[in-house]
Amino acid sequence: MERLDKLLSSTGRWSRREAKELLRQGRVTVEGRAVLRGEEKVPEGAAVLVDGAPLTLERMVYLMLHKPAGVLSATKDRRQKTVLDLLPDHLKRVGLFPVGRLDKDTEGLLLLTNDGELAHRLLSPRKHVDKAYYARLDGPVGEEDIAAFAGGMVLEDGTRCLPAGLEPVGEDGCLVTLREGKFHQVKRMLAARGRMVRYLKRLSMGPLRLDEALKPGQWRPLNGDEMEQLGIPGEKGE
Repeated sequence: MERLDKLLSSTGRWSRREAKELLRQGRVTVEGRAVLRGEEKVPEGAAVLVDGAPLTLERMVYLMLHKPAGVLSATKDRRQKTVLDLLPDHLKRVGLFPVGRLDKDTEGLLLLTNDGELAHRLLSPRKHVDKAYYARLDGPVGEEDIAAFAGGMVLEDGTRCLPAGLEPVGEDGCLVTLREGKFHQVKRMLAARGRMVRYLKRLSMGPLRLDEALKPGQWRPLNGDEMEQLGIPGEKGE
């Protein structure tokens, strides 16, 4: 027996919130009966239809990718190479998508999955999942920059950024820790402090850290410890 809203979101097609909306609109039936409440338990093998079409349960897949620069964080593009183009054909057919995006010229950790509920949990603004980056700059950052990041910043266009971590590394590098994921946020925050980013790499997202054994363009399934840290139940993976 499994909650109906969890069952719907486990397909990777809808978040938990979107699944609840499907139910509220009466678009989901179980054994021919419209069900409006997500908490209703569904027995294994029950006939579940969405808009009259049978619900197909996809096997959940979780991959860690070391995204290389020059590749789009997208599922498809007519002109440019995407992260899914780095995978073998059998993994291109299971509905994988990147959890969040990295700029084309940014490399580092990217999670690929078909688990919509997990993606929603990691990306929800209310969850404030930390994301850590290494940036190489055109000069050093100082104490005033660290204080500006820690206090939260308002960019020139009025964008408000939550307090963030900034730690100098070497002569021209730094570690940046964000609790949100606004467009080009690392580059824009550093630019507001007079620094240009020459190289950017994401190191972690929540408890998930980039496996440094993976070279740019390489990937692997998440291991059991990583899935447990992300709150993924059961023995799942590629």
